[in-house]
Amino acid sequence: VQLVESGGGAVQPGGSLRLSCAASGTIASANVMAWYRQAPGKQRESVATITRDGIINYADSVKGRFAISRGDAKNTVTLQMNSLKPEDTAVYYCQMIIPSMAGPVYWGQGTQVTVSS
Repeated sequence: VQLVESGGGAVQPGGSLRLSCAASGTIASANVMAWYRQAPGKQRESVATITRDGIINYADSVKGRFAISRGDAKNTVTLQMNSLKPEDTAVYYCQMIIPSMAGPVYWGQGTQVTVSS
């Protein structure tokens, strides 16, 4: 199973970006799809998760600004990021747990998001 992310880049504070992630190599449906991020010198942290049942959770730091959603195609997920702040700068990783909570857990290669004036 391979996860491929797209949509990262550089944006000014207050701007928006949309990240996308698609899984290939499996016919099973993901149980959980999530976005994580890792800033330089910091641990990787959960940003947003969405379960197969549609339960969504966000990190407090992004609530009201970011929105996670499932794509129309199976095993695709997007992260709409609005009102971006310099502290959102990080490498963003897509994660999927397929086909059940027991795993396996798959990760994308990461995409850089830089928020700077």
